[in-house]
Amino acid sequence: MPVLNRIADFADQMTEWRRHLHQHPELGFDCGQTAAFVAARLREFGVDEIHEGIGRTGIVAIIRGQGEGPTIGLRADMDALPMTETTGLPWASTVAGRMHACGHDGHTTMLLGAAKYLAETRNFAGRVALIFQPAEENGGGGDAMVQDGMMDRFAIERVFAMHNNPGQQTGSFQTTPGPIMAAVDTFEIDVQGRGGHGAMPHLTADPIVAAVAVVEAIQTISSRNHHTADDLALSVTQIHTGSADNIVPDTAYICGTVRTFAPHVRDMVRRRMTQICDGQAQAYDVEIRLNYQEGYPATVNDAEQTAFAVRVAKEIAGPANVDPDAGREMGAEDFSYMLNARPGCYLFLGQGDGAGVHHPAYDFNDAISPVGASFFARLVERAQPAQP
Repeated sequence: MPVLNRIADFADQMTEWRRHLHQHPELGFDCGQTAAFVAARLREFGVDEIHEGIGRTGIVAIIRGQGEGPTIGLRADMDALPMTETTGLPWASTVAGRMHACGHDGHTTMLLGAAKYLAETRNFAGRVALIFQPAEENGGGGDAMVQDGMMDRFAIERVFAMHNNPGQQTGSFQTTPGPIMAAVDTFEIDVQGRGGHGAMPHLTADPIVAAVAVVEAIQTISSRNHHTADDLALSVTQIHTGSADNIVPDTAYICGTVRTFAPHVRDMVRRRMTQICDGQAQAYDVEIRLNYQEGYPATVNDAEQTAFAVRVAKEIAGPANVDPDAGREMGAEDFSYMLNARPGCYLFLGQGDGAGVHHPAYDFNDAISPVGASFFARLVERAQPAQP
């Protein structure tokens, strides 16, 4: 795993940063301590500007290079998950019910490593904007930072981010042009019937039968309403109703998730779910209310910026360790909001074998921190080379 020599020199320091962050996880927008730690390190590095409170607890730091030029954005997420850690490691979470189970402590560390190197060397033109974002897991911190005017305020022209990937070869890179991660929506369906005695169902309007019919009809959206070439995952994940064997309940509750890549597929699913709920309400003489909540949009890589990122990744990891057309995943990522605002690329960095993300036994692989930091740093130097 080739890394920049100067970054290799402070790899142990990066491990210390990462393990400190791992011990002190914070959730959502409540990333005050994490942001304070980041800001303190950035001041030590001597970055030119530190702007706090963007997207509530986000930070944008500016490093100026040599001479005039554009501004490139590099983003890392900072938040953790509401989970109990089971690793038993000396640097395990010290906060009950919270842990860095998705590696955002490592993402923050990699960007800090790049910041330290870039502030020291400044071997680039223009500026780099270091974006430390809260609330990726839940809350849309990426959108909050964009809505706060980050892109225009700091004249960011393109933006890049990466995510660790358990099960992928250590230090390797994967990405793809176009959609790489899905849009994620949530639906909740409340069925209001008329309960009664289980021995006298003719006096009821049974919400269970109506709910089952709704669930069965929803399954036909994937099989009959969308083109087979368009990726779609539609899953009913909860059904709650009833309390006893001899009571027809008044209500039933259904919820689930929808994952799409294309806006027209997303719109079709919402339209068909509305039609299904309205139709089954009439068919079973019940009231059905659909609450369809659109979440993060699809994460779509710009083709030109992806080709550029692939070239830099090959320089860092070697051509054999970079997959430029790895396909797309049905998971979601709120870096999508930044890519909607500016062209850029999102990549996966392999962290080798071990527990997957969002697992209580997960831990970020510190060996890849210098690789990620080197990629970020080289990205800036190749995008905006210093003028001789």
